[in-house]
Amino acid sequence: MSIPAVALVAISAIGLTGCANQAGLALARRACSHVERSLSLFRVAADDPSTVKAAKQQAAALQQLRDALQPAAIAAGEAPQWQALMTTVAESSRVPEANLVTALQRQCAVADSANPLLGPIGSNAPGTPSTGNSGTGASSASVPGSAASGSSS
Repeated sequence: MSIPAVALVAISAIGLTGCANQAGLALARRACSHVERSLSLFRVAADDPSTVKAAKQQAAALQQLRDALQPAAIAAGEAPQWQALMTTVAESSRVPEANLVTALQRQCAVADSANPLLGPIGSNAPGTPSTGNSGTGASSASVPGSAASGSSS
């Protein structure tokens, strides 16, 4: 292959990757619109003292997460950066939504950001791991048998 032909192949591959990333972004944003509706319904259910009405709101919230799964899965197929979003949405079938709220908010914050295709940059970006306790209630000191907890197995 000549150098111009190799350059043409490389430029074409970059162009196709860009199209896939854009398609994945659009699908991730569609999934996140369902996620945001779900989180809104979930908050209403948590604040509602009526157990019957709260149960209906929780069911509607879960249905919104189910509706988010297809666009999230297709987005993950288009651009691998959306695999975490797809996985978190899929976990809603076995994990209570309350345990997924933070991850869903952070993943959708990336999708809804001004430049989501670059991914998180800097220590304050959504979804960026920190070295300390990030409010999840877990720390290395609370893990039985860890060196930080002072006990051994």
